[in-house]
Amino acid sequence: MTPFIKKKEIKKDWYIINAENAAVGRLAAYISKVLRGKNKPTFNPHIDNGDFVVVTNIDKVRFSGKKFKEKKYFKHTGHPGGIKEFSPLRLKEKNKTEEILKLAVKRMLPGGPLAKKQLTKLKIYNGEKHPHDIQKPKVIEFHKLNSKNLVR
Repeated sequence: MTPFIKKKEIKKDWYIINAENAAVGRLAAYISKVLRGKNKPTFNPHIDNGDFVVVTNIDKVRFSGKKFKEKKYFKHTGHPGGIKEFSPLRLKEKNKTEEILKLAVKRMLPGGPLAKKQLTKLKIYNGEKHPHDIQKPKVIEFHKLNSKNLVR
């Protein structure tokens, strides 16, 4: 029988990732895994036992190939003919570079209320500075996990 972890036993850690020259898709896949808690041996799909993730230097994140200009995101307002289309280039022009990663991570999490709660544990910042030093986050060397994580 599989042992289930109780809410009182869940320990949430804080991790910090430097996103400079990181590939967006690979970074989002890794972050979604940590947010869900799939990197822990106590993972259960119906329990929120994931960790907090702080991402810095999001303004220096990279896409491979022509995706930065040609990739399209869609959303619908709910009204007839209300489909909206935008690209990562347009988001960067509007100084919403954190939305690029947030959209990618959101779409890698399963739908539902648990995923919304897990997405709130993602903290994204443009520069090196962040207000989470008091939590003593552990540094994840994302570019050293795999050589393909960096876009050259």
